[in-house]
Amino acid sequence: MKETEASRTAVLVCQGRAVGDGRLASGRFADPVAAQLLRDDERAEVELARSGKAPSGWRARMRYEMLNATAAVLVTRTVAIDDAVREAGNPQLVLLGAGLDARAWRMPELAAVAVFEVDHPASQGDKRERAEGLEPVPKSLTYVPVDFGRDSLGAALAAAGHDPAAPTTWIWEGVLPYLTSAQVESTLAVVAERSAVGSRLVATYPVHNRVAVLGRRALRVYSRLTGGKDPLEHERHISAWTAEQMDALLAGYGLTVTADRDLHDIVRELSIPARESRFYGLGRVAIADR
Repeated sequence: MKETEASRTAVLVCQGRAVGDGRLASGRFADPVAAQLLRDDERAEVELARSGKAPSGWRARMRYEMLNATAAVLVTRTVAIDDAVREAGNPQLVLLGAGLDARAWRMPELAAVAVFEVDHPASQGDKRERAEGLEPVPKSLTYVPVDFGRDSLGAALAAAGHDPAAPTTWIWEGVLPYLTSAQVESTLAVVAERSAVGSRLVATYPVHNRVAVLGRRALRVYSRLTGGKDPLEHERHISAWTAEQMDALLAGYGLTVTADRDLHDIVRELSIPARESRFYGLGRVAIADR
């Protein structure tokens, strides 16, 4: 992501949740706030994707298919993460790379929780504009602007009032693919340092997947053909792990993996059409406790 602009990937993710709201994983997933965080043109694309009527024009049809495929991915991992957050029931929640996440406005379980949203200053400025007028659910919601290439995450959290003596649930959703090994290690060092006993890390991560690589290439081609911007232009996938590698990585920071699931298994449990998501690549979700 460029330093001067908000993340376009965050918009695509938010659109995916808005497309899935009320249509996928009924009874397990709902995000009515997602659409409220979108601009008018972004919301119009969501409404077309939700209509179930594929447009005839090839450009509109490609966008329609991409948003529905994205919805399958986002609904799946959102259900897995939300379940883990509820199960932990910790008094603090930190979202690392929050983007346009709507948990602070849609999860009543966070009413007694102190929530900290960590993100790049540009993305966070965009988020705050979009969320203006929305009433958050948590006991407190604190925005923590951090440029991970320059700023100290630990110092920023401390200044924001995060309490390392109280258990924290950390959400690391959709971020790991874009980080170097050094960035992953430095972030985990802060998580470990500020995680009291009872803390939990919930992280989605990519596996080595040639099909998913082709999917990202197709997205770039699609963007050029439609005259639009590739949402991953400045956010390339540079990292992937096996489940064994992730287990060892987290263990090195005092975190014990208690669950690590292939998100395709959850797709089937939720009866989400797998054909919509396999080309995109789902990856895995790891839950690690202290």
